Amino acid sequence: MTVSRNKINVLIIRTAGTNCDAETKIAFELLGAKVKLVHVNELVKNKKMISEHQIIAFPGGFTYGDDIAAGMILANELKMKLQDELQRFLRKNGLMIGICNGFQVLVKTGLLPGNKQWQQEVTLACNDSGKFEDRWVHLRKSQISKCVWTKGIDEVICMPVAHGEGKFIAKNKTILKRLMDNGQIVFQYCDKEGGLSVYPDNPNGSVEHIAGICDATGRIFGLMPHPERCVFKTQHPRWTRGENAGIPDGFEIFKNGIEFLKKA
Repeated sequence: MTVSRNKINVLIIRTAGTNCDAETKIAFELLGAKVKLVHVNELVKNKKMISEHQIIAFPGGFTYGDDIAAGMILANELKMKLQDELQRFLRKNGLMIGICNGFQVLVKTGLLPGNKQWQQEVTLACNDSGKFEDRWVHLRKSQISKCVWTKGIDEVICMPVAHGEGKFIAKNKTILKRLMDNGQIVFQYCDKEGGLSVYPDNPNGSVEHIAGICDATGRIFGLMPHPERCVFKTQHPRWTRGENAGIPDGFEIFKNGIEFLKKA
C-alpha cells in the first residue's frame, strides 16, 4: 500500500440508514485527507476501490433500520461479499474506524476484537436503561491501550453518545480477560474525574464500562461515542464556559489516524 505523505485517501462506507457519513467526511477533510463516500452496493461492483485507500471508516446511523440487530445486515454483507478485499487491505496495514453503528458493524463481522475466522466474540446490546441515550459523556483512556487512533490523548475526555444498543458484552470471561491483558480496551465510561461509575455516567451498562476497543494491532478501532461530533470547539455544550478550549477531543482521534499513516 503506497501512502502519500501529503494526501491520505479515506473510504467511508455507507448504506441505507447511514446518517453520520457527512460529518465523518468533514472531520477527515479538515486534516487534508481525500475522502470518498461510497455506497456498499457500489463497492461490491468495484471492489478494487478498497485497495486505493489507506483508511476505511464505518460511520454512525441505523444501517438497514437496525433490523435483526444493530449493524448486523451490513456486517453480513461485508463478510459475504467483501471479506477477501478487506483482508488484503488489512494485510497492507490499512486503518479502520467504526463509530457507533460502525462499531456495531465491526463487532458483528468479527473484525473487532479480531480473529482469523471473522467470528463474533462480543456484541453491543440494548441499553440497560431501555431507552435511547443521547448526551455528552466522559471517557477514560486506558494507559496500556495499543490503539494508534488515541496516542497522546488526555486521560479523561468528553464526547457525545447517541444510541439505543451500546451495552458492550463479551461472549465469555476469557475473551474479556484477553481484551484487558492485550491492551485492547481503549475507552471506558467514567465520571468527570475519571472514576468508573454506574448510570448515567455509564449510559448503557457496558461490562467493565467499555466504550471502545481496538484489535490486537491497534489499527482497527471501534467506539460508541461520536468523535465526528466533537471536531469544532463550538460543538461542546459548555464551550462558552471555557470547556473544550484546546484541540477538540474528537479532532485528536482523526488526527492520530492521519498522522500514523504519514509517519509509516
